Amino acid sequence: MPDSPADGTAAAGTGVNTQPTATTQPAAQQQQAAPAQTPQTQQEVDRIVLNYLNQKGYKQAEIALKREANLLTLEEQAAALAAKDKEAAGAATPAGPPQPTHDKNEMGDPDAYDQAYSSLRRWIENSLDLYKPELMSVLFPLFLHSYLNLVNRGLKEQASKFMASYKSDHLEMHSQDIARLSIITDAQHIKENELAQMYKSNKYNLRMAPVSFELLIAFLQDNKFIVLLRIVNQHVNIQVGAAAAGEDEVIGIAGHGTHQLATFNQQSVALGQMPPDAAFREQVEQTLKEEEALAGGDTIMNGETPASLLEEYKKVKTEAGVDSPSRDDVPLPPFKGSDIQAEIEALRDSRKRVALGPSSLPSICAYTFHNAQENINCVAVSEDATMMAAGFSESYVRLWSLNGEKLRGFRSNFNPAHIHDSNDLNRVKEKKGADSKKLIGHAGPVFGASFSPDNKYLITCSEDKSARLWSTSTLTNLVCYKGHNYPVWDVDFGPQGFYFATASHDRTARLWSCDHIYPLRIFAGHLSDVDVVKFHPNSKYVVTGSSDKTSRLWDVQRGTCVRVFTGHVGAIHAIAMSPDGRMMASAGEDRSIQLWDLGSGKRMKKMTGHQGTIYSLDFSQDGSILVSGSADCTVRAWDVKKEGSQGGAGHRILQDDREGTAAGSANGTVASSPVLAQGHGQGALGAGATAAAMERLNRKGMQAGPLESEDHLATFPTKRTPIYKVQFTKRNLCLAIGAFSGN
Repeated sequence: MPDSPADGTAAAGTGVNTQPTATTQPAAQQQQAAPAQTPQTQQEVDRIVLNYLNQKGYKQAEIALKREANLLTLEEQAAALAAKDKEAAGAATPAGPPQPTHDKNEMGDPDAYDQAYSSLRRWIENSLDLYKPELMSVLFPLFLHSYLNLVNRGLKEQASKFMASYKSDHLEMHSQDIARLSIITDAQHIKENELAQMYKSNKYNLRMAPVSFELLIAFLQDNKFIVLLRIVNQHVNIQVGAAAAGEDEVIGIAGHGTHQLATFNQQSVALGQMPPDAAFREQVEQTLKEEEALAGGDTIMNGETPASLLEEYKKVKTEAGVDSPSRDDVPLPPFKGSDIQAEIEALRDSRKRVALGPSSLPSICAYTFHNAQENINCVAVSEDATMMAAGFSESYVRLWSLNGEKLRGFRSNFNPAHIHDSNDLNRVKEKKGADSKKLIGHAGPVFGASFSPDNKYLITCSEDKSARLWSTSTLTNLVCYKGHNYPVWDVDFGPQGFYFATASHDRTARLWSCDHIYPLRIFAGHLSDVDVVKFHPNSKYVVTGSSDKTSRLWDVQRGTCVRVFTGHVGAIHAIAMSPDGRMMASAGEDRSIQLWDLGSGKRMKKMTGHQGTIYSLDFSQDGSILVSGSADCTVRAWDVKKEGSQGGAGHRILQDDREGTAAGSANGTVASSPVLAQGHGQGALGAGATAAAMERLNRKGMQAGPLESEDHLATFPTKRTPIYKVQFTKRNLCLAIGAFSGN
């Protein structure tokens, strides 16, 4: 009997790793030798075998036999279940050093990091726009630590490939760090590199909404991306939830400038005015001289003579500056006689321009659409304010005449072959025109419209993925431009005409010319819909605003992004460029207006006070006043030149529907807008007084609203008309357009 178990044990010990059932062979042999053995005796044999396995150190065989014979104690069963759960969870719990099995798997599959990271990157790109910005923030620490881990394990080829494949995704925000870390090619370099050691010894701080965090962890766990889960647990500190009021939120590593946009935004840009064409300037001066000769030196108004108009033109049309672009950067077709007349009319308008400032606010002319709130999507006004166009959900565009001239289209029974000159064209037009005309051609709702500078053309865009060019003289569709893959949200004509830009749901903006049916440039880089597009005054750049809460400045010649502006907490729906091309204003769903310096890419100040989404912005002709139109049914004027306030000072507490806190006015005076909590003394309203005022508002059932910044000049309210469009004319008259709301 003693020899039999020993022989059977040897068989069990040698076969435990490949044939776990071999541990039952001694029991089978014992049954054959003693068929009358009882179950109690069988258990004794099993215990003898277990004792032998324990003495010989065959732990795995011992555990396997216990499992087969159901001899595991409760404690051992609980420990086995816990170990199994821990293995299934992988690195989902931030504890201790990595398990050896993970290291073995990574070494066995050198492409594990690349496969996991590329899958996560693709999943985030296809995620909902609501969560995409937060999910994108986790890619940089995962990218960086994946690269360092590959280098540390001696996988130089995989590390080099990984860096080359994905570093372009992070150059805008982290160019300096990537440049310093990309030279690391050996494990010893990691120990000697100060930046690498800082990232390995400190956690990267992020903030996510609960839903975004749960989606991220669930994706990593479901796909068993253990290598990325370990990085998240060991090197990333994700704060779940919104930041508390007054909390100084740190993104990245505390004390380290993680977001290095300043470096990216140092690319050289040419923001000066486009130098005038020499031949065009000579023609304008010659025309002004001829007008002076015809006038005979007679005064025309307030003692001014045509000669002074020529002198003014010579002063206004300066030569190219140091930062002016070359005319070759933006090729334009030859000028026409109508361009000369338009230049002279613009010069006359500038002489009659009203000077605006904090003490001289603009006059506003408001146009209101009735019975159209649910259908109207966009509004455009020509530069000379003689025409207005609106796009509707019923797939048509309606054009209005604002100067009393009737709009005359073609008769339905004319023959185009008989039209040879302008006289023939006038003969086939309708004899009796109308104040408005409907332009039909789009196959979906019309979302954007823009007039050419000479008012001869109108460009519109639609949900049907196309843009259409219309003639305002013949009221016909001339060209249909197709290239976008999804609905087109906005369109803008360039300051010189000929070129226009579109913004689309496909996350790109595109540059077009009127004589080509396909785009000349594709501006790709936004993470979500491009909602608005605007040309720079010198035509060399295009600015876009997106639902990814950023705006970008693009070089039309190279098709590359040269500036990124971050700071909004909502989608950007409105952009305006200052006439001198040095500043840009952006606004949207977060109800704030941000003023940017295009040269440095830095934010100059933030202006608040609106209580609804901001739909439109525009600068006055001298760039000193900014007006905004909003869903809160108001037009507001802002002082651009006033220095931006810092911290919580320099704001007023307003009554509206939003929550907020504020320090009071710096001088305690009552503002032009309704003010509920305002200091009555000579000093500033302190924190205690603010808290007391807020408490009084709450007791009265009133809710404190947004902070109205001190650069807010005036509010022009309507009864129930959200303002869709604001625009200054050449003489600094402000036009405001909206649709009456019956609610």
